[in-house]
Amino acid sequence: MLLDDKIYLGTSTRPEYLALKYGNRHGLVTGATGTGKTVTLQIMAEGFSRAGVPVFAADVKGDLSGIAMAGTPQDFLTRRAQQIGFTDYTNEAFPAIFWDIFGAKGHPVRTTISEMGPLLLSRILGLNDVQEGVLNVAFKYADDNGLLLLDLKDLRALLVAVSENAAAISSNYGNVATATIGAVQRALLVLEQQGGANFFGEKALSINDLMRIAPDGRGYISVLAADQLMQSPQLYATFLLWLMSELFEALPEVGDPAKPKLVFFFDEAHLVFDGAPKVLVDKVEQVVKLIRSKGVGIYFVTQNPVDIPEAVLAQLGNRVQHALRAYTPREQQAVKVAADTFRPNPAFSTAEVISQLGTGEALVSMLEEGGIPSMVGRTLIRPPSSRLGPISPGERQAIIAASPVGALYDQVIDRESAYEVLKGKQAQQPPPTPNPRTRPAKPGAPRPSNREGMVEAATKSFTRAMASSAGRQVMNTIGRELVRGVLGSLMRGR
Repeated sequence: MLLDDKIYLGTSTRPEYLALKYGNRHGLVTGATGTGKTVTLQIMAEGFSRAGVPVFAADVKGDLSGIAMAGTPQDFLTRRAQQIGFTDYTNEAFPAIFWDIFGAKGHPVRTTISEMGPLLLSRILGLNDVQEGVLNVAFKYADDNGLLLLDLKDLRALLVAVSENAAAISSNYGNVATATIGAVQRALLVLEQQGGANFFGEKALSINDLMRIAPDGRGYISVLAADQLMQSPQLYATFLLWLMSELFEALPEVGDPAKPKLVFFFDEAHLVFDGAPKVLVDKVEQVVKLIRSKGVGIYFVTQNPVDIPEAVLAQLGNRVQHALRAYTPREQQAVKVAADTFRPNPAFSTAEVISQLGTGEALVSMLEEGGIPSMVGRTLIRPPSSRLGPISPGERQAIIAASPVGALYDQVIDRESAYEVLKGKQAQQPPPTPNPRTRPAKPGAPRPSNREGMVEAATKSFTRAMASSAGRQVMNTIGRELVRGVLGSLMRGR
């Protein structure tokens, strides 16, 4: 059943295959928690790798890491293979590269602030329209002044510079309020506390390193450790959006190849769209529509088809639907929506079967000749060849140590950028010129405190002003305000 141009998924009343030439037409894997979505993702990733197609997959629960180790014979897996007539079933490990934004369970994944851009950065920071506008002004100011934005300290230094030059910048780029800059700085602080600082810097991830082919001709499976990342859903969603955008911009047009050049599996895909502004949803829709001509297939994995916007859902031709439970009117409506996305099978009611499916069973409809969806089939999913469940920490570290990309990404690079340039300019500014009227303190005399100095300076200035008849009227008002301010600060200090 293992064919060169197809991936065997399981058996309904017939073997169900995913044709490689339609692998870049995107897909959807849905179902309630515990119904077998991760195993389906695993066998699809195995099939693409076996065909020489590199794969990238987010591992939300840690279970997908087992793809790097050969499976062990187990009775229930052997029975499933016999039940569906899978005579070619073997245990096999697959070439894998582990990645982790936090650098703990894989090679660090980084990008630069400039590559992320103000739109996606605003999304990750949760900025409103006004704050996003200020961030756009800051990026434009950096571009015009040749300031490299690589990591968070570069962006912080840039925002300080924009705040200090707000008047001049506002006249050239638009209004910049220091209060708004402060709000952006606070959002950056929150992101840094959530570990987001690890995501920005160099060496930035190269798309080519996600498209590696192993010496035996199989595609590498890049596994992103996302269990900790899921605790920062905005960071996770923005990372996925950035990755899709980078693919779209970096890869050349290839039309409809015999097999994809790269396949992505985005688990917990609803996080990409939850609360996302329309401009970002439009961006995802645009990328999904156009990226297939670059040989890239995108597969969303989520609990329910309604998690995906309709405009995006319409682009997902390959469908696997695991069981959905319908205990409430809203859930019943979701089941109906899921059923309506399939080409009907006269042998059964799709809506009824969705809630009756067992673990490891799914409704499958793949694109066939001419790009037409196949009639939906109630399918027993094949067992995976690699290990079910996670690998041990020791096994993970051994795979990371032997990785072909470790020397490229494990070392942090910190070259001169906006932070160093702006700090250098600040250091070059001359110190303030001392007031020639200020008498130096006598040797050994105690230096006045800041408060005493403020009072002394204010008193002398006020006395001189009062001595001038021309300035007496003006200084009456200024003196009252000045003394009130000094006394007020002293009282607050106490």
